[in-house]
Amino acid sequence: MKFAQVRSYALSLPDVTEEPHFNDTSFRVGGKIFVTAPPEQTHVHVFVAETEREIALAVDAAFVEKLMWGSKALGLRLSLAKAPPARVRTLISQAYAHKAAKPKRAAIKRAAKRAVRPSNGKN
Repeated sequence: MKFAQVRSYALSLPDVTEEPHFNDTSFRVGGKIFVTAPPEQTHVHVFVAETEREIALAVDAAFVEKLMWGSKALGLRLSLAKAPPARVRTLISQAYAHKAAKPKRAAIKRAAKRAVRPSNGKN
């Protein structure tokens, strides 16, 4: 898979922006990064949930590595030359869903807090 295909697919998802992230390119939803690509664009980093990460590491070992930040696993590093395009798109979709859900969960929690505040007598 070529990086241009990754870019095209990521940008086809709702509300996605492409922005620099240090020396990398990043794709974001609601300000949250779900994919990055180093300048050489031979790999992409996808930030999927832990469950999806562990499945991909077991099933897709030929083109997937655990992406570490210090001692913490943050996502997956995918080799684009080795990865089937359909699987890359699936992992990008999973990362997108994982990151898009966070702002929605936060908004739901804020709305719930407002809903249970004591009434001040004004309705």
